[in-house]
Amino acid sequence: MIRTVNLKKSYGNFEALQGIDLEVHEGDLFGFIGPNGAGKTTTIRILTTLLEPSAGEAYVGELSVWEHKQEIRGLIGYMPDSFGVYRDMTVTEYLHFFAAAYGIPHKERASLVGGLLDLTDLTYKENALIETLSRGMQQRLGLARTLVHDPKVLILDEPASGLDPRARVEIREILRELKRMGKTILLSSHILSELAEVCNRVGILERGELVAQGSIDEIMAMARNDTEVWLRTTDDARAAVVLRELSIVHSAELDEEKGHVVAHIDTDADLGAVSEHLHGREIRLRYLERQDPTLEEVFMKLTKGLVQ
Repeated sequence: MIRTVNLKKSYGNFEALQGIDLEVHEGDLFGFIGPNGAGKTTTIRILTTLLEPSAGEAYVGELSVWEHKQEIRGLIGYMPDSFGVYRDMTVTEYLHFFAAAYGIPHKERASLVGGLLDLTDLTYKENALIETLSRGMQQRLGLARTLVHDPKVLILDEPASGLDPRARVEIREILRELKRMGKTILLSSHILSELAEVCNRVGILERGELVAQGSIDEIMAMARNDTEVWLRTTDDARAAVVLRELSIVHSAELDEEKGHVVAHIDTDADLGAVSEHLHGREIRLRYLERQDPTLEEVFMKLTKGLVQ
């Protein structure tokens, strides 16, 4: 649904994008990860036809950003990281205004606006002035505006930026519902923990380079040479020594502060072999828990040498 081929953007001698090959599949909720200045917004502005690339290709629904600007604008819904609102309008007036701007027939607007207010949980604020809304409510209103023309593709630049925890949860729930509705969503953010909760695929951008992309599991695998497991046994100190005898175990140490053994083993190893080996040495296993890395840890490892 979204594809770039060797996409580049330069500002004088500065290369904001250094030839990225991005691919977002139809129906994806795709997390576009990177720190401020990585090139996320530049990529988004190219995809939304607001900025021309210096070289390369970019497609939205097989439409080229070079040749089909107007058609792409009808296909996408774009929510920038900051957007202007008419603060002296009511919530309903605001959505009716944009429905009219998109050419939605007058007789269809009331039903459309009502549905958008329901989706974004703003029905109880339909007659409120925009200036009275919290930032979280304004973000939800901005998302509702993005959906006015029922776009197939949503491109959202930092939609949860500056929101309190409750408002971020509300935005996440709306995004999940939009994915269930079949929308393809490109979601830019630097709040990595939240992307891991809602996205099925992610891409990691750093200094204009796409250093990794794929499913969450694929991204995790790229950054993992081994698997960390925590164990409690009937004799933790001895268990740490015994575990080092196994070829699948890279290291094993007793963490006295945490009160368990921390072992690093082959990623694809059978954890049953760990239990059997301990049992053969008359050490009983009380629990064994695999510790998956967080998306933040994966990001730091994959961008090692790029992040300053």
